[in-house]
Amino acid sequence: MKPPILPGYAVFSKKGRDKGRYFVVLYSVDADFVMMADGDTRKLDHMKKKRRKHLAACPHEFPELLALYEKNRLKDSDIRKALHSIAPNGNGEQSPNRNREG
Repeated sequence: MKPPILPGYAVFSKKGRDKGRYFVVLYSVDADFVMMADGDTRKLDHMKKKRRKHLAACPHEFPELLALYEKNRLKDSDIRKALHSIAPNGNGEQSPNRNREG
């Protein structure tokens, strides 16, 4: 079963300019859109609004980030550290199923 795209979960972008990057969903706008950040290109003061259908859910959940966000104490560095632990090459880029060499 696929993990849900809910606040606090890590997601992988499948479409758009940010294709191939990991993000953390911070809140749901409505049934189609979520707001997300990666702490690097999309910081907390300029979050990305994206359709759920353009995202792939990852099995990683970050409830501590969501709790900090709700208290207005979340920093971009906290998001970067969390995503660094799941990103294959450390900077949030790279498709989990794609080999760049061929």
